Amino acid sequence: KNEMLQRIYGTAWGKKEDQDAYLHMLEEAEKGDHRRLGRQLDLFHLEGDAPGRVCWHPKGWAAWQQIEQYMRGVYRDNGYQEVRCPQILDVSLWERSGHWENFRENMYLTSSDNRTYAVKPMNCPGHVQIFNSDLRSYRDLPLRYGEFGSCHRFEASGAMHGIMRVRAFTQDDGHIFCTEDQIQAEVARYIDLLIKLYPDFGFSEISYKLSTRPAKRVGADEVWDKAEKALAEALDAKGLKWTLMPGEGAFYGPKIEFTLFDAIGRPWQCGTMQVDFSMPARLGAEYVAEDNSRRVPVMLHRAILGSFERFIGVLIENYAGALPLWLAPVQAVAMSITDAQADYAQNVANALNQVGFRVQTDLRNEKISYKIREHSLQKLPYQLIVGEKERAASTVAMRNRKGEDLGAMPLAAIVERFQAEVHSRSRTA
Repeated sequence: KNEMLQRIYGTAWGKKEDQDAYLHMLEEAEKGDHRRLGRQLDLFHLEGDAPGRVCWHPKGWAAWQQIEQYMRGVYRDNGYQEVRCPQILDVSLWERSGHWENFRENMYLTSSDNRTYAVKPMNCPGHVQIFNSDLRSYRDLPLRYGEFGSCHRFEASGAMHGIMRVRAFTQDDGHIFCTEDQIQAEVARYIDLLIKLYPDFGFSEISYKLSTRPAKRVGADEVWDKAEKALAEALDAKGLKWTLMPGEGAFYGPKIEFTLFDAIGRPWQCGTMQVDFSMPARLGAEYVAEDNSRRVPVMLHRAILGSFERFIGVLIENYAGALPLWLAPVQAVAMSITDAQADYAQNVANALNQVGFRVQTDLRNEKISYKIREHSLQKLPYQLIVGEKERAASTVAMRNRKGEDLGAMPLAAIVERFQAEVHSRSRTA
């Protein structure tokens, strides 16, 4: 590794303590590599028959569902209406939206009935179609749509990396249709939401970047001027420090990028907010203004977690596979010491499952030390051990994944502890 550092940074790179810190980060990253942990924890795998597409195993899909249901509650509590759009749309739509000219090389095509279709790489044109399906009034705005939208984009084989960068992914995608006067309030509301939400996943440090017009884009310069000014003013109004990234915006609008930092200090860009004056006009979106004139709405593209695949990969690496209780696919395992306690261990698991927890059993005729070691490798938050003493007293001996003995407690106390930990979304020791 020292030789690698010499090649990358040269002989004058950093102080010794900086090199040591960097080497420590590399070692921690290796231990927490999501590809290795995905196999070890039986979460997912990648198939050669489906390059860039993830096969989710039951445990991995259980974690996915926890995140999706959490985000569904976020949508509900913040005024979003959940929608669902078709997976393939006629190429003519992508030509009108600007994707065909600016994003064609990343799109998958198919055909039938003498028509050519594109598998959607983004959800935005579909959301405009939903907006256009009815006559809208200024009183309807802002109108917020959210979708857990499946997208497909061609990525070069050398660019793909585990589940972090894939060809088929699902976004927690959203689009807000609003007036120009509502942009500031909607962006501010979104920033507040992210600052409140990210700590629930264990991320408290956020950096902000403003990415401006790229060379390849749609829309007049005066439109880009307005969009970039709106985002800069929204960041300034919040008193946030931000970095300007010239030329890094999307082809249809500038964007704020929200970057999170994991447990070992690595940055991960997740949330985005983009202001788009062009696509609604290109796709014929309009609303009836207060003076009865027809006007084009502004479209705000926003994602909170971004790609679910990538975000789950980030979570795995951030926690080195030891997900907090509320996200853990299996929250606890009930283990019997001998066959005589098998029924009691099963009853404990059944009772916890009935109140909404994800608990498995290990009733095998194996030494308890073997069971403990095996489930410790699976990084389960808790192990619930029952022997003859616990069965007689109607208690359960608890261990956390650090191997700490938490003592014996009745089932009601375990339920109370789990509920408090899930509600607070704190990290299990």
